[in-house]
Amino acid sequence: MPDYNFYCPIQVRYGDLDPQWHVNNAKFQVYLEQARFAYLIKLGLFDGHNYLDLGLIVADVHISFLAPIELGQNIRVGVRTARIGNKSMTLEYQIEDTDSKQVLAKAETVMVAYDYHLKQSTPVSDHWREVIHAFEGQDQAS
Repeated sequence: MPDYNFYCPIQVRYGDLDPQWHVNNAKFQVYLEQARFAYLIKLGLFDGHNYLDLGLIVADVHISFLAPIELGQNIRVGVRTARIGNKSMTLEYQIEDTDSKQVLAKAETVMVAYDYHLKQSTPVSDHWREVIHAFEGQDQAS
């Protein structure tokens, strides 16, 4: 796949650090979540207000930790949609140092289209497919 079309800057906070003075591995998932919401808002697929209307739920998360992140380091998270299935989509992430472009972590989440009111999965809407494919520069068949 090509480079990421969307990046979300992340501010490393003191509270993110562990006793070794680098970002605790559990905080990486928080960074992914923050970037995922910013990505959906950028695409106009989520208004950022009512989480019951978001329409996605996390089904699976994988993170490869490649290098530590330290306090004061400028980082950003790239987000892209790698695959859209019938009821799920796979998002890929890259956490990198903004200045050096060093890749600090790579991650993937499987997101299931979900109706929180009915508490059940739903098909990924045609509207979401069109918006994502247009933003990512993908052919609808991919």
